[in-house]
Formats: sequence, structure tokens, C-alpha cells
Amino acid sequence: MSTTAPDVRRVPVPPRRRDPRTLALAATVVVVLLVVHVVAWRATEMSFATLLGGADGMAEFLTEAVPPDLSWAVLGPSLQGALVTLWIGLLGTTLSIPFALALALAAARGTAPGPVTYQAARGVLSFLRAVPDVVFALVFVTAVGLGPFPGVLALVLHNIGVMGKLWAETVEDADPGPPTALRSAGAGRLQVAVHALLPSVTPQLVGLLLYRFDVNVRSSLVLGLVGAGGIGFLINQSIQLFRFDEMLTHILVVLVLIVAVDQLSAQVRRRLGSDT
Repeated sequence: MSTTAPDVRRVPVPPRRRDPRTLALAATVVVVLLVVHVVAWRATEMSFATLLGGADGMAEFLTEAVPPDLSWAVLGPSLQGALVTLWIGLLGTTLSIPFALALALAAARGTAPGPVTYQAARGVLSFLRAVPDVVFALVFVTAVGLGPFPGVLALVLHNIGVMGKLWAETVEDADPGPPTALRSAGAGRLQVAVHALLPSVTPQLVGLLLYRFDVNVRSSLVLGLVGAGGIGFLINQSIQLFRFDEMLTHILVVLVLIVAVDQLSAQVRRRLGSDT
């Protein structure tokens, strides 16, 4: 018994019709982006010729910075300043947790007590995010003086705004099944949040917390430049004294600190991923 292959006829694919309005919209977007970039280029005074003209100054700077001063008189205070920077980032993260969590629950649909509380919590989070941590640090430096303490306070306030917003969005995107089941059983908003929402999103919340810890350690370095202590203060001091070899030593210590924090955060994230 012989079988013959069915006669397969190739049908040409009809050409795709392009909507003229779509093409016009795409062209308009491209033109607008080009115009915006030209305006931004001029407003920021971008000039590669100026950069090339300053090559001699950069070469002189690198010549004075290399090799770094690795004497204990410089390396010892640098390591101590790096630890202070780490403690500023740690406290700025952990001390903001209860306030960020409370505002996150108040700023998330489904857990907010009412529309007024929801809008108020959103407004507070927006304000704390809008004010840079450097501005908070300058305010607290004038209030309590130089040192790590104003850096911690600045990071706490700014981190409440950022982490509260991230956590609120995570709570809103949670699986609605368990909260709905508890509500149908007569549970209140707080009971739903504690027993259904938070347990289901805990890995995401911890992951965002670790991310903010990474960011806060880097931010505490910048805060040191405005007098908030830590190794950033030593970097600023070295620059002002034109001790670029000491500055490079501090930067290398910062690099080691950042890599160590990244590795620690990655290990915790992997552990959380394997447990879930």
C-alpha cells in the first residue's frame, strides 16, 4: 500500500499593512527625543574637546595618586572609616524598617484604613523620597554637628520614603487569594496584613531591604563628603590637602567594602531563593 504526500501549496504571506498614524507617531517620538537630547547637551555644556584639553591635568592627578599610600598611618584610619561607613548604612537601613513598614501598609490598597490615610501616607513617602539624603544630612549636620550621627538620621528618613514605596507596591501586587479568604472569614485589615499578606511577600520584602542596604552603604560614603563621618570624610579631607595617594588608598578600601557587601547580599538572596 503506497501513500502519497499531500499536495502542500505555499500561500504567500500578505504584506503587513502599516498604519500611517503609527509611523507618524514613531517619527514624532524620534524627533522629540533628538530635540530633547540636543537641548540637554547644550544645557550641560557637554564638550569632548574640553575633556581632551584636560588630559594633562588628569595625567598629573593620576601620577600623584599612584601608587597609593599603604602605610598603616593611612590604612588604619581608612579601615576604621570604612567600618563607620558600614555602620551608618546598616543603622540607616534597619532603623527605618518599622516606619517604612507602617507607611507601606497605610499606602497600599487593601491594607490602608481609608482613602484619607492612603493619600496621606503616599504624600509622606513622596516627600521623603523627593528630598535627597545629602540634603537631610546637611540639615542634621547643622543641628547635631559633624559625625556619623547626622548621616544615620539622614539615611533613616530617606530610606523610609524609598523602602516604604517599594514595599507598598509589593504588598499591592501580592496574591489576592489568601487575603480574600481571610476577609470572607471576618478578619480585619490588620489581621489580613499580618497573617496573609506579609507572609506571602516576605522574601520580596527582604530582597528589597538588602538592595536598600547596598544602596545605603554607598550613600553613606557620599554623606561623609558633607561632614557626616565615615570614610567619605577622609576622602574629602585627602582631596582638600592634595594627598591624592591617600585618597586612592581610601577609594581602594571602599571598593573592598562594596564588594564584600555585594557578596553578602547575594548569599542571603540565594538562601532566600532556595528556601522558597
